[in-house]
Amino acid sequence: MTQRLPPLNPLRAFEATARNRSLTKAAQELCVTHGAISHQIKALEASLKVRLFNRTGQRLTLTEHGADLLPSVTSAFEEIAAATARMTRPAKSGSLSITCVSALLSLWLMPRLASFTARYPEIRLTLAAANDPALIHSPDVDIAILYGDGSWTDCWLKLWSHLDLFPIASPSLINNRPIRTARDLAEHTILHGDDGHEWHIWLTAADVHGISGVRQHHFSDARLAIEAALLGHGIALGDTLTAASLLTRGQVIVPFKLAVPAVDAFYVACSNDLRSTPVVDAFMDWLFSSIEEEDARAEPLIAARRTIRRAQQAQPPRSGGGGRRPVTAA
Repeated sequence: MTQRLPPLNPLRAFEATARNRSLTKAAQELCVTHGAISHQIKALEASLKVRLFNRTGQRLTLTEHGADLLPSVTSAFEEIAAATARMTRPAKSGSLSITCVSALLSLWLMPRLASFTARYPEIRLTLAAANDPALIHSPDVDIAILYGDGSWTDCWLKLWSHLDLFPIASPSLINNRPIRTARDLAEHTILHGDDGHEWHIWLTAADVHGISGVRQHHFSDARLAIEAALLGHGIALGDTLTAASLLTRGQVIVPFKLAVPAVDAFYVACSNDLRSTPVVDAFMDWLFSSIEEEDARAEPLIAARRTIRRAQQAQPPRSGGGGRRPVTAA
């Protein structure tokens, strides 16, 4: 038997009050009286046999029970609203503006655009390279694909993919100046796509020290650092999403077998008001189904590591070396 649920109106009154931290604002939002909201909350508290709010003068705060209930109630109402919108929405057509991390846009999203266009031929996309959480709330942006810690609030947000990081270099660079151990990095230029934090993570995991004085270049984003690596200007960090196609085509090789988890990850975000609109919903469906299809073929990190191993195995042995060696302590 289905468990009996509390009445819908008291739950709605609770959610609006908790979100607004105000009975008055909740009443205005729901177009009822202040007294009606108060009555609904008291009825819900009586039904659940717990207190949901602490009331101290004009101040209204959630109790432990209220704080525990709120996320589930909010999620349920959002799901109901989204389902209702899907039942009445028009055909999926129109325009959609997307900002995306530069490297991901160029190396992952762009090669797959034909798939999206084939599925939704009447949606016109505007794509811009950016990694700015402030754009989530810009009137000119519908969806933001961001790289970071996922701490952004007051928006719809979902984790899209974790990453592993590993050094990449052009074949010509490695052929002209071999790398046999991590100590050899001191003879190359390190290319950064950030402030140096991600290279620090990899070097620490590789137990490499004492190369802080090597030549280094810093770029505004990972895409520029990767482009510099492709041109043979140094060694950049690739990741398990954006570097996979470059490895497959032989445009870069991986000097070491060590890949380390990135602290940050890729997230997809949009304003709460836009999440249930037809064109946004269509892109979200495509974006998440695309990564899920790759998951079904092979777990992304495992697949990338296999690509790395194949690229390494394809490298001819160096004279006197007997092939590429694993990372060793510097």
